[in-house]
Order: sequence, then C-alpha cells, then structure tokens
Amino acid sequence: MSARALMFQGTGSDVGKSLVVAGLARAYANRGLKVRPFKPQNMSNNAAVTEDGGEIGRAQALQARAARVAPTVHMNPVLLKPQGATGAQIIVQGRVFGTAKAAQYQDVKPRLLPQVLESFSLLKSDADLVLVEGAGSASEINLRANDIANMGFARAADVPVVLIGDIDRGGVIASLVGTKSVIERDDAAMIAGFIVNRFRGDPTLFASGMADISYRTGWRSFGLLPFFAGARKLPAEDALGLSHGSQHSGAGARIKIAVPILPHISNFDDLDPLDAEPDVEVERVWPGEALPGDAKLILLLGSKATIADLHVLRQAGFDIDIAAHVRRGGHVLGLCGGYQMLGQSISDPYGTEGPSGSVEGLGLLDVETILTSTKRLMPASGHTVDGTTFRGYEMHMGETEGPARAQPFAIMGDGSSEGALSRNGRIAGTYVHGFFADDDQRGAWLKRLGGAPSGVNYDDGVDTTLDDLAVHMEAHLDLDGLLSHAR
Repeated sequence: MSARALMFQGTGSDVGKSLVVAGLARAYANRGLKVRPFKPQNMSNNAAVTEDGGEIGRAQALQARAARVAPTVHMNPVLLKPQGATGAQIIVQGRVFGTAKAAQYQDVKPRLLPQVLESFSLLKSDADLVLVEGAGSASEINLRANDIANMGFARAADVPVVLIGDIDRGGVIASLVGTKSVIERDDAAMIAGFIVNRFRGDPTLFASGMADISYRTGWRSFGLLPFFAGARKLPAEDALGLSHGSQHSGAGARIKIAVPILPHISNFDDLDPLDAEPDVEVERVWPGEALPGDAKLILLLGSKATIADLHVLRQAGFDIDIAAHVRRGGHVLGLCGGYQMLGQSISDPYGTEGPSGSVEGLGLLDVETILTSTKRLMPASGHTVDGTTFRGYEMHMGETEGPARAQPFAIMGDGSSEGALSRNGRIAGTYVHGFFADDDQRGAWLKRLGGAPSGVNYDDGVDTTLDDLAVHMEAHLDLDGLLSHAR
C-alpha cells in the first residue's frame, strides 16, 4: 500500500516550514509510523552529504534524522545552490545537473518534474507517511506556470496542502487570507487548512483571529503554534537564519571565535556545535564591521563562490584584520572555500564560478587551488595530526596543492593526508566539514585555544531538541486531524 502524503507550504520564506516538518516527523515516528521527509525543490547553500555520495538540503537531512532514517538524495531531488555570477548550481537527485540564472531556470524546471515525481514515488514505496515541504511562498503566482516546488507539485502528485503563516513577522491574517485571494481556484482547492506559527503571548487573544481566517478562507485550523525557543539549537535552513553578533551573550566565555559572514557562505551549520559550548562565544561579523581584536580564532567558512567572496572579504577590510590577528599570535582555520582563500592563489580556468582567471589568495598557507568542474562528495573520517579522531564529510569543487601540504591537517581513514598547516601550526585549512560536531575533536580545539570543553554531547543534544519539538507539536497542533487529511 502506498504511503499517505501531506504538504506544508508557507505564505513566505522563513515562516518555519522546515521546523514544522521536522517536529511532525519526530512526532509521527514516535507514534510508530514510517515517516519520510520530502522537498521537491530547495534553494540553499547549507547542504548535507548522503551515504550514497549525493547531496541534499541540510534541512531535509535534519528532517530525516527526526524521522529516525538515513537521508537519501530522493528526499530533496532538486537543490539550487546560488553561486554568484553563474547563477545557481542545479543538483538533481544528488548530482550536479548544470548551472542556470534565475530566468533560464524557469525553462529548465519542467524538465525536472519527472525526476521529482520519481523520487517522491520511491519514498512513498517504503513509508507510511511522506511529509512534503514547499519552498518560498505559495502565492508567488508570477512563478506558477512551471512550478515544481509548491502548487505545481501538489497538483501533479495530488497531495493535500496545509498553509503555514508566521505571526511573529506581523500581518498573518492578511498573508493567509491574501494567499487564498491570489492563487488559482484549483490551487486553493488543494489547501485543507492552515497553521499559524511562532505565536508569543496569550493564545486566547488570537482566538478570534483564527476564527476569522477560517471564515474568510473556508480552511480548517490545525492549530496556533507557539514560538519554539529550542529552534536555535537546530541547524538553520539558509542564510536567513544567520543573526548578527554573538549567538549567546558569551558571559564567562574564555574563547571568542570570529566568523566573517560573506555573501555566498555555505555549510554554516559548522558553527552550531561551537554555539553549544558555554566556554565559547561565536561572533558573526558582517561587512562594514571589524573583526574583534580579542578573538582567539578566526574561522573562514565554506563558500559557493570563493573568488567572489574573497573579493568581498578584501573590500570589507577583513584581510587587514586577519593579518593583524596573525601578528598577535592568533589562530586561523579555513574550511573548504575558507581553506582555498588562505592559500597563495585561486585559479578558475574553466569558469566554474564565473569568468575564467586567477586571483591572489591571503597568502597564509603555501598552497594553490585550481577550481574544477568535478565535485567531491563523500563522508570523511580519520584523525588530526594531534591524534584526535573525527567524523565529517567533504563537499567541494577544486584541488589544493603546495608545500604546506607536507604538514597536513589530518590523516584520513585510508591513510591519505588532507589539508594543510602552517609551520607554527596556527594557520590551518581543510576540506572536511562537520568535524566540530565530533565531541572529541571539538574538545581538542577548545583546549588548544585555552578553554575547557563542557562535555556536551552534541548529537544527543540535537536529538533531545527534536524530542522536545515533537512534544511541542503534540501539545499545540491537531496531529490526528492532519493525519486524517493526508492521502
């Protein structure tokens, strides 16, 4: 018997669709159902590597974890990764399909619908319930003609829709009722009901608002969902989740880590395990601000457009701040694109990111990078040169070589060397993502920087938060009603 399915669309971006689906996935899994998450099309540079060597949006990997299953490429068959001048890289069923600018992609989408429906069918064949997440806004009628992310998918796959509005940003009544007024009649007929998300305060004060939305739309209310504070402990869907300044007050923290936030930042969930450490203050620094002089570590994250982001880094004066930090004896760590920036040069002979050419790097590691059209996607494990083990993953396009590679950052499980270190060991670069989520590896870094590991088990903390989120869903949403409308 094929699984039932229910789709969750939003009145806009960042209304909490990903979190709602994750919470429902854990809640229904707790009820004994085989749940699978699915997002037809995602746009995010925060991606995860699947066990079969593909990539999907990080939010779908979290939803799979909530459902207690391994992520697969079919949970997010189309992933768009913005990369600057060339538009967006298009990932189809985990592999690079090509690149396109926004206008061009509208003509590409109809060609991708068969793969989307194929992935959806494969998920349904091994599940009781598929929870589908839409993308952006259901009311983007200017993009409706070739849509595969929202109503286009819902109609093609005959999946009922629940519409989510965010009261925290204001105007939730108008956004929900307005969606009904602008979308096609047949699209509106797919909507079974609505959820109002991120409510703060006394829910009785909005009872009449919920009733008015139902009256004006004819849709059923599935609940008023209070703000879930634990959301900050889970990976954000995209860069909209990056806040300015520190994740917490840093009171009593002995280690300050400064992170330049550049336009094409990717895989920024590398910061989440550090945010969980009470002895660490992670300060996100945007162009126009200065990197703090009291930072122990400057962390350069991954980038989907390394050369373009390096240009912004220099325009912002971050290169001057980094040089001063190094002169003071500070540590610098570059992850993936950040590693490439630390070298002597970055060459793009094939125009992978934009016009072909070569640019000078920061010159802090004696390596050079050549960007390639082949993407390396794989789980990674091994030990850093101090003997501390780690687990993570690789996701990059480019090859980096040079004299500094003789002093590697890590030794991989197959005995090969990875990354590079400066002679004094204070400058490091690696292509491995996710190693801060390894408690032993994170603890070794904290000790190296003069702090004390808290003993936090990061993975257990994520699962505890997902359990709390499931309880939150059970308490405030009509889960039986939602399930009854799935088909």
